[in-house]
Amino acid sequence: MNQDARRRLEDLLGREINIAQSLAQTLAAERTALTGDSPEAVKEKAAEKVGLLGSIEELEGERRALWGTSAADGTSLGAIVADRWRALMELMAGCRIANEVNGHIIHIRQNQVRQLFDIVRGGAPVTYGPHGKTSARALRALARA
Repeated sequence: MNQDARRRLEDLLGREINIAQSLAQTLAAERTALTGDSPEAVKEKAAEKVGLLGSIEELEGERRALWGTSAADGTSLGAIVADRWRALMELMAGCRIANEVNGHIIHIRQNQVRQLFDIVRGGAPVTYGPHGKTSARALRALARA
């Protein structure tokens, strides 16, 4: 890999790292929004996350193209490129975990809403007895349409 290609790759990886850091911050903000009570905040952070993921995909395409054209000479990457690559992979692994946590929060919130609708409709809510067993008893509907 020649010096020019190595510098371009270093720059590209630096930009990817910056976007990955922004993604990590956005995922943290999304988690806060998910545990709050503002659907607009959740929607805003989700849109921001999608935009950042699109930017990462674009840069990945550039990186792959650059790597494909410059790696043919068989020389090593260089310490800076290797360090930036490791940093990027660590950031992206953290983002993946944060996104999974946010998905779990969404799943829990969906179940809570489903249970509340069941209660309002007069369905049998699931409760736990003293021995940890689940039971369901039909209740009167709180409202009728």
